[in-house]
Amino acid sequence: DLANVEAGHYPMPEGEFGSPRAFLDLSRRFLADVPKVARRRVAGGHQEVYETTGEGTSGLPRYYRQNFHFQSEGWLSRDSARIYDFQVEVLFKGASAAMRRQGLVHLSQLVRRKDQREIVYADIACGTGGLLAPALAAFPRLRGVGIDLSLPYLEHAREILPKTRARRAGFVNANAESLPFADASLDAVSCVYLFHELPPKIRRVVARELGRVLKPGGRLIFIDSLQRGDLPENDGLLELFPDLFYEPYYRSYLEEDLDALFEAGGLHRADLSAAFLSRIALYIKE
Repeated sequence: DLANVEAGHYPMPEGEFGSPRAFLDLSRRFLADVPKVARRRVAGGHQEVYETTGEGTSGLPRYYRQNFHFQSEGWLSRDSARIYDFQVEVLFKGASAAMRRQGLVHLSQLVRRKDQREIVYADIACGTGGLLAPALAAFPRLRGVGIDLSLPYLEHAREILPKTRARRAGFVNANAESLPFADASLDAVSCVYLFHELPPKIRRVVARELGRVLKPGGRLIFIDSLQRGDLPENDGLLELFPDLFYEPYYRSYLEEDLDALFEAGGLHRADLSAAFLSRIALYIKE
């Protein structure tokens, strides 16, 4: 973060959880949920969402309706949305937001080449706004659209944005398998921690969609878990992770040829780096 701030890529981060009172409230909510997560881990309780929603849940694919990370109510409640970022920060020892912010470097490079008011940008699977929110903070004339399958998470993302930034943000409830954008209509797309939670067949569909919506020369900023071999000293931890936190598609992700996946959609990798437990890649549309 400090190196990127000093290089002028983005301003000093504001902090993740607001006032001390807000931080204490999140801590209380998080700690109250910990025993529930622990019980699911012991009992194998990762299908509560599916059992609750049943087959009639409109627009939500079966693979999505699970208790990823053994979290309460999966992606489908405001309570889950409120504590999600706190849960992830605890999991990654306070480094989660810092890992996401590495994607701002690639957005900054685009802003230096093009008037940010003219950039058409979307954050796919934006969740609570983990990258969209800092992007709007870093680039005060940038507009962005957050796409996500979870209405509660989108509502939370909109609610926590300061009003001046909320005016530059749009939020759309949509599936990454069928993005609500015209062909070759976006200058930049970001996708953060989505692909390791997709079944292999769906990864291919989403990769093609990302390629479809980008303009020639457009940028895909891709942030996700390390893969096996990226930093070999972490391979054992990556192997253990899906058992501890219920990630049903994670092991297939570890072996996925992401470059080939995106090349099928006309995207070639221009940059790759590692930040703690994340890989940050830049793909360019041909």
